Amino acid sequence: MDVGIDNFRNEKVQRFEEFVDRRLKPDLVHAISERDKVFEQQKVFSDLRRNIENLEKNSITNLTTLVNLGSEVYVQGNVADTRRIFVDVGLGFHVEFTWSEALKFISLKEERLARQTEEYTHLIASIKAQIKLVCEGIRELLQLPAEKTVEGRVF
Repeated sequence: MDVGIDNFRNEKVQRFEEFVDRRLKPDLVHAISERDKVFEQQKVFSDLRRNIENLEKNSITNLTTLVNLGSEVYVQGNVADTRRIFVDVGLGFHVEFTWSEALKFISLKEERLARQTEEYTHLIASIKAQIKLVCEGIRELLQLPAEKTVEGRVF
């Protein structure tokens, strides 16, 4: 009779482990990757905002710069009028903005990206909690002692 219970317990443990390995861990990796992409977008828009503010502050209306053609090959580029810029608004579309229009767009974009970051952070915390819950279920099925905590962390 104990062999049947042990087999049942082992099957349950195996199912839980497969669920963690095949579903929860990949979901966690994906959520972290997506949040990292949002962080990258936030940096791009933050840098753009800072550059526009510097152009405005210093009244720079023309500019000479290096342009990356790809594969780290650069050419010198001249911008005759910096007061109008093209901003990537997504899906491969670029919109021409004045400095003030661009700053308004950037503010809206930064708000949306901040919300996305928060949503991914909550999703990541939820997935981690699910993993911990399943691991606790496995521990109980195997009748292992509870893990000791040090300063609120589980090892």
